[in-house]
Amino acid sequence: MTDPAVSTPGRSCPLHYRYRPAQLAGPPSPGLGGLEVLYVVGGLYGNELALQQVLALFDREQGRKRLVFNGDFHWFDADPAAFARVQQAVLQHTALRGNVETELAAEPAGGDDDAGCGCAYPDWVGDGVVERSNRILRRLRQATTPAQRAALGALPMWLRAEVGGLHVGIVHGDATSLAGWGFAQEHLHDAGHRATVRTWFDQAGVDAFACSHTCLPVFQALQRAPAAPAWVLNNGATGMPNFAGDRAGLLTRLAVRPADSGLRRFGVQAAGRHGAVHLDAIAVEIDGSEQQRRFLALWPAGSDAHQSYFARIAAGPDYTPQQAVRGPA
Repeated sequence: MTDPAVSTPGRSCPLHYRYRPAQLAGPPSPGLGGLEVLYVVGGLYGNELALQQVLALFDREQGRKRLVFNGDFHWFDADPAAFARVQQAVLQHTALRGNVETELAAEPAGGDDDAGCGCAYPDWVGDGVVERSNRILRRLRQATTPAQRAALGALPMWLRAEVGGLHVGIVHGDATSLAGWGFAQEHLHDAGHRATVRTWFDQAGVDAFACSHTCLPVFQALQRAPAAPAWVLNNGATGMPNFAGDRAGLLTRLAVRPADSGLRRFGVQAAGRHGAVHLDAIAVEIDGSEQQRRFLALWPAGSDAHQSYFARIAAGPDYTPQQAVRGPA
């Protein structure tokens, strides 16, 4: 985990980002109880083509349903018109704020209090990536209005939902911080860390946490004897590719009915209190060439976002679906 003593912009985790897992305990958030279908869309990153596809997929769903954008729905949309379109569409649904929205809403602090992009990057992320992210955030802020930033600042940091009797905590980062990396696939390899994560489930009283923030997807089971496994459901990114050679973004779908098999990249089933609940990573497929054209119009070769992200946008990261689904061992 990131050293809390580190306070450099982009690596720090401000105190106002933090909360306790127990704060998620209790009834579902308004409008999020008794659901049959829940979409959790994390890391849209201002990708309008992905946004259009998410809305089309959600429109086809039947029953009591809800679409939740769980933060970082802005990032590459550093054009005022694009930013406005993304924000207007997202805020017609349920949303919480990620570090991007939180830092856009805040006045730049400067000095030791400057959180930069608010990403709280861990040590394995290079300094160049951190510095470029801080500059991307500063450029993105120039595309906003005070009213837009105020609307972002009013969004919650977490929500609680219920799907088919399955209790779900919805966060951007992890169960303790808006920018926490506790649900990163890298950290979840560590047995000692998984033991800590199990205590978060117990304190929050949930069966699953739906999250994103850490850029790569993972569905990690955590055994809780004698109960059924709890699940970390990290969709990676909706607005960027998640696997090598696969240009699709991903969203997390939790539902009492199975997803179309042609849309699933991977998935599992969990025992809800009213029967099985299907937990699936759904592909958000778009025209990759058109997305590259739009990206390059705002972020040409040599720009900060191009240096950090274009290789992933073009070819996907070095990661596979087989690496993303993990049992409780």
